[in-house]
Order: sequence, then C-alpha cells, then structure tokens
Amino acid sequence: MNAPSAVVDRQLAAYNSHDIDAFTATYAEEVVIHRRDGSELRGRQELREAYTAVFAEGRCRAEISGRLTEGDWVVDHEIAHGLRDEPVRVLVVYRVREGLIDRVEFHG
Repeated sequence: MNAPSAVVDRQLAAYNSHDIDAFTATYAEEVVIHRRDGSELRGRQELREAYTAVFAEGRCRAEISGRLTEGDWVVDHEIAHGLRDEPVRVLVVYRVREGLIDRVEFHG
C-alpha cells in the first residue's frame, strides 16, 4: 500500500522497532528534512547517518496522538519518547510522492 498515511505508518513502525533499513527505505533518495532546531538533513544517506546511533541506543519511540491527511500530505501530532528526559510533543509534516517520503518538517 502506497497511500501517504500507509507510508508514514510503515516509517513509524520501523522507527519504533529501531530498524534503520526499513526506516530509510520509506524515504526518497533526495529527501529534505527540516528539523526543529532549524538544521536540515538532505538525502537518504544523511538520514541514515543521523538515526543510526539513535536507533542503536534502542530508547526512541513515537506515538501518534492525532493525524490529518490531505492529498500527498500527512500531519501527525506525535509524542516522542527516549530522546530527552521528558516526552517531546511535536507536529510532523510529511509529504509522500510516488510511495516515498520526500519532505519532512518538524514543528513545536
């Protein structure tokens, strides 16, 4: 299934199981990720490098507390655990094209 919400669900399942290969496989080669701190990740390889150590720690997981979808866009209200002492609430905007996530924006 390549519906945008299904692609984002696969990405979230891979994130929560710390499966770096399955996680990066949901992203386009030229993905652009705008992080909360204003920095960017560009491309699947940078994404892999940024998340490999986080996954190796085995502490991160996220849960969706709300979702909106429209066309290629999925907006999740997520609660991220294991990245800081307290859970982090964030809005994550995903654009899915041709069955892969090609753009992500973190807000909050």
